[in-house]
Amino acid sequence: MDRKTFIKKTIGALVVAIPAYSILSCSGSDDSQPSSPPQDNSTNCASNGTSSSIGTNHGHTLTVSAADVTAGVEKTYDIQGGSPHAHSVTVTAEQFTTLQSNQQVSVTSSNDGGHTHSVTISCA
Repeated sequence: MDRKTFIKKTIGALVVAIPAYSILSCSGSDDSQPSSPPQDNSTNCASNGTSSSIGTNHGHTLTVSAADVTAGVEKTYDIQGGSPHAHSVTVTAEQFTTLQSNQQVSVTSSNDGGHTHSVTISCA
């Protein structure tokens, strides 16, 4: 193979190896507005409600509905679930605002059973 053919094949291979978006994303102008990242509706608290993780769990459950997230009003939940004793957690209006922004919050359960649980509430 001669030098000219080698250079053409090498450049062709590089063009194929570099994703198109990395070539096209460079711009010589700073006056354009940044684009917003695409919305991921698969983890939207106001649309889908939440899922919860309860530390050192032994049967407790927590469900925060999409309607509760949208309402954004402080609410206390019973998280007894299948456990033989009760606990409750309170989600404040400020924490609902955080959930409306699709960010997780952490709360601590009441001490009804002689201990507490750390509860993390995330978008479903």
